[in-house]
Parts: sequence; structure tokens; C-alpha cells
Amino acid sequence: MTVKIVRACFILACSVMGVTWARFIMENVEELQGYQFESPLKWLLLGGFVGAALAGIVLFLLHFITQELYERLAPSVAAIVVAVVAGYLSSVYLLFWFPDLDGTTQIFVSVSVVLLTGYMGIHLALTRASNWDALISAVRHPGRLGGTGFLKVVDTSVLIDGRIADICSCGFMEGTLLIPRFVLKELQNIADSADIVRRAKGRRGLDILRELQDEKTPITVSIIEDDPESVREVDGKLVVLAKQYNAKILTTDFNLNKVAQIDGVVVLNINDLANGLKPAVLPDELMEVKLMKEGKEPSQAVGYLDDGTMVVVDNGRSHLGKNAVVLVTSVLQTSAGRMIFTRFNNLAT
Repeated sequence: MTVKIVRACFILACSVMGVTWARFIMENVEELQGYQFESPLKWLLLGGFVGAALAGIVLFLLHFITQELYERLAPSVAAIVVAVVAGYLSSVYLLFWFPDLDGTTQIFVSVSVVLLTGYMGIHLALTRASNWDALISAVRHPGRLGGTGFLKVVDTSVLIDGRIADICSCGFMEGTLLIPRFVLKELQNIADSADIVRRAKGRRGLDILRELQDEKTPITVSIIEDDPESVREVDGKLVVLAKQYNAKILTTDFNLNKVAQIDGVVVLNINDLANGLKPAVLPDELMEVKLMKEGKEPSQAVGYLDDGTMVVVDNGRSHLGKNAVVLVTSVLQTSAGRMIFTRFNNLAT
């Protein structure tokens, strides 16, 4: 409702402005050329109509400015305006010390200073404006952007996984999380998918992102606009951005983990962190597990611990569906997870 009232006031103001301009032009024409308008009311109404038409054109053009475009243009326009105003004020201050300069020289000095600062503003707007969120966060929270390791480029899989929110809330993550715009678009496409499971994952990822942006979270989230056009795959774009920002990649994707390591980029894999936090299991240690299904080998059975770790039990197939006490023989640790190999010892009492 408020927007409609403001829109109506804007159209009315433009109409009044059009009438004012029409009267001003008529008065000047009559004074300078002696021309008498036979029906001035008609010209005044025409001026009002032109003003209303211009207001309509402005409102029509505003519909093409999307939220994303506004977020990208606003910092750039602000940088240019601030630079031009600063240049003008600097030239006024400079000319204050040289009051004897002639008018032409004063104009030349003013234009030169404004041109210099204006270029600086345009350059900053085109190259740095998209990263102002991270800069402002660094000012509010000194030390978070202090060096390598404080910046982390986030993959889509991390937001869908969701564990990053718990890790951050516990204070084990610090610095700034960089969310590329193309990662956010990919997450939005997943949330709009026709598949129910994919749609649920996408919406979960968006919810996790909103949770990370909460002011109570001890980390900073920055949406960056950088999109390397030389690379088509998302994984490749993330690697390029990590090198550009001298940052680490935060992911749960096994393939991205390998690709980034080949390119010399440090990767923080949440699955590796989860595996590292699992209780250590040593050979010749007894443990209890429920045998859930058959293994690959004829005599094998498979069970799972409470944290999801797979336990392969030799000579346990005949005891499927029962709790068994098994003896650990070896442990295989990979980036994809951990597997414990055991042999059947006895049925649990």
C-alpha cells in the first residue's frame, strides 16, 4: 500500500513539474519573442501530461531492475557518487588557498580533480564493489580477514549437507565464508526442481545459508559476484576463485576434493572432519555390532555403528539380525569414510 501511495505522489509531482516547466517556457517565449499563446491552458495541460508520461516511463524502467541487479549496481553507484563529491570538495578546498586564480584556471583545476577522483571511483566500482560486504565485515570484526585460511570458498554440497551450521555455531570455524553467486543459483535451481528429494535438499541448503547469515553466528558470510568465464564446470570455477582469493575450499564432494588438491588448493572436507572425530578403533579390540546384511564375500556380514561406520564381519553371515561381539582386525580410513574389518567372536548376551 505504501509503495502505491509513493508511486501516485511521484506521478502527481511530475505532472506539477511539467505544468511548471510549461509555464516557464511560455513566459520566456512571450518575453523574448513577443509571441502570445492563444490558449495557455492547453499548453499547461500538455506540460502536465508530458510530466506524467515521463513518470510512467521511469516507473516502467524500474521494473527491469531486479534484486540481484540492484545489489550489484548499488555499491558501484555509491562508489562513483562518493568519489565525484569528494573530488569536488577537494577542488573547492584547494582553490580556497589560491583565491587570485582566474575563472578559467579554477574551472580547469576543478574539472581535473573531479576527473581524477571520478576515475578512481569508477575503477573501484568495477573491480571492488562486489566484495564490499567482506570489507565491511572485516572492519566490524578485525582480524577475520587477517590472512590465508580465514577465507573459505563454499561449495553447494556443504550447504545441502547442513553440518557446517553446527560446526560454526560451536565456534570451530572462523573467518569469512565466500558464497559465489553461481553456487547460490545452483542451490536455487535445486530448490525449484520437480524432484521431491532434490527440492527438499535445495530448500535445506537455503535454510542453512540463512542460518549462517544470522548475526549470532561467529563467522561472516559474503556473497561474491565473481564468475570465471574461462571455466564452465562449477568445480573448476571454485578452484579458480580459491586461487584468486588465496582461500581454502570447503566441501563434502570427494571429486572436488581430489581436483583441488591436484591444483594445489587446500581443501577442508567436512567428511574428513567427521571421520577424524569418530572414536578410535584399534586392532584386537572387542566391539558389539548388529549384523544387518550380507557382505560381498560368502561368509561376510555387515553391520553399522551408531555414527554410520560400516563394520565388515568375517564368518558372521549365519548370524544375520543378531547382535554379535566381534574382534577388530584392521581399519581402512579414506576421504569417503571409514571401514572396520572384524571377525566373528561370539554372540552378544
